[in-house]
Amino acid sequence: MYRVSPFVRHFGLALLSGVGMATLWVNLDHGGYYDAIEYRLADLPLPAWIAPEGISLTPLSVVSDGLMALFTAFVAKELWEALRLERGALSGRTARLPLAAVVGGTLGAILVWLVLGTLFETAAEATFAAGWQVPVGSDVVISYLVGRRIFGQGHPALHLLLLTAIGFDILGLVLLGLTDPTGSWLRLIWLLVPLVASFGVWLTYGRAAVPGASERDRQRAMQLWPYVLAGLASWLGVAASGLPPALGLLPIIPAIPHADRAFGLFAEAEEFLHDPLNRLAHLLVRPLAVVLFLFGLVRGGIDLQACAPTTLTVLAALWVGKPLGIMAGFVVALAALRTAMPQGIAGRDLLLVALTLGMGFTVPVVALDVALPGGGMTEAARLGLALSLLAGPLVMLLARLFRR
Repeated sequence: MYRVSPFVRHFGLALLSGVGMATLWVNLDHGGYYDAIEYRLADLPLPAWIAPEGISLTPLSVVSDGLMALFTAFVAKELWEALRLERGALSGRTARLPLAAVVGGTLGAILVWLVLGTLFETAAEATFAAGWQVPVGSDVVISYLVGRRIFGQGHPALHLLLLTAIGFDILGLVLLGLTDPTGSWLRLIWLLVPLVASFGVWLTYGRAAVPGASERDRQRAMQLWPYVLAGLASWLGVAASGLPPALGLLPIIPAIPHADRAFGLFAEAEEFLHDPLNRLAHLLVRPLAVVLFLFGLVRGGIDLQACAPTTLTVLAALWVGKPLGIMAGFVVALAALRTAMPQGIAGRDLLLVALTLGMGFTVPVVALDVALPGGGMTEAARLGLALSLLAGPLVMLLARLFRR
């Protein structure tokens, strides 16, 4: 397997640095922290048919809704290549194993959340099933940091871990948008904007890169600015539709010319490719480290005194429901669907992958403000997400015991 590029490790360290700084800040000056991240930079005077609730730009919204769209597109590019390209990680029957894991893990996490939330939730603001979207998402960069220590560079289980984590993140954001109680189904008509932008840029530029085209057409298709403008239009349409703006750039990815074959998720070999999709990804590498630091800073403030039943519900959903669901998905894929075990992966590797995915932070933190009613319940859930990261050291210890 091809080696994963070291920039993914830098992403994880940047995110954790931001979380650490935010946690220190919020525990020393709780009010000052929230005043800073929710400071109104500007109010956008948009008509009600575009933004029914109005839009205020704050450091929190700029990072979470704007800049994080770049990171989501960055990881979705890897998912698209895994699906589309020759020897992609999701080509043919190889898609069954991670797909079954995502479905099983999602159902397991939601089931445990619903049961424990119904039995033990005591928050005054709680409603039935509130917050079930929170444990669906995962964390690609932190999972990579742990997986790299467990499996080492280039191990096929590391690629399975990354692929499944990306699937959880994309599904988590989609479910969050589709179940947002403040949205209206009529707003989904705005999704025509990203569809038109994607098809339009492919029709006028992207399709000119196909084999057999003239050199002039191919050079025209290799320009980056048309895809950047189409991405901006796509982001505006997705944001106006009520879906999470972090998904805004995804519709453009299939329209951008890409390499002929995949080299693996976040492979170092991709640094030598010069197709527009990989060039755009290369340009994002350094800025994304800053984006993830800022995301940790505005979203990662953990109130260490916020422990409540919601905290335990989060941990149970991530540490029990999700791994059990993932393992059930693996069993279904291998036994019922007769999927072949990937070469170089043993049964214990699948268990380590499932337990590692019991960590959740980036996308689950985004879900908090929409899925939960706020107040102490949200802070308790945020603490639970932070505590879920302790699964990383525990899984590394288990892996060491397996090796012995």
